[in-house]
Amino acid sequence: MSCNPDVRPPLPPFTRETAAQKARLAEDGWNSRDPERVSLVYTPDSRWRNRAEFFAGREAIVQFLRRKWAKELDYRLIKELWAFHENRIAVRFAYEWHDDSGNWFRSYGNENWEFNEHGLMQRRIASINDLPIRETDRKFHWPLGRRPDDHPGLSELGL
Repeated sequence: MSCNPDVRPPLPPFTRETAAQKARLAEDGWNSRDPERVSLVYTPDSRWRNRAEFFAGREAIVQFLRRKWAKELDYRLIKELWAFHENRIAVRFAYEWHDDSGNWFRSYGNENWEFNEHGLMQRRIASINDLPIRETDRKFHWPLGRRPDDHPGLSELGL
């Protein structure tokens, strides 16, 4: 791993292996639910579209993630590589969470990522849909934090 915080391996151009590694690193970061930590993998001027929100910059990313994880409680996420080419990666994902009233949801989506030469994400475009679920229908049961290596991914779960 690089000691330079402005370099985030693996670097483009991506192979299937390095693109899958990048997706897992992103999943691990988001499962930390640490907005400051997560923001450091994006360029200082990173541009985002998340659902219908458009914003740019690390401070906006931190503020967005704080709002997100204050609402989406007990958040657990799985990402899976969908496609890659040169400095771009597409992933599909699902995450489970509940609101402050105890209503559970599984949110499904796709993200398109574009990286600079240092492996920092300079653009993130996310489309997401929320599905209300019963707590008994949950599929993501690991302790909060990183998904264990032996926990099934999206394909194995039939999602």
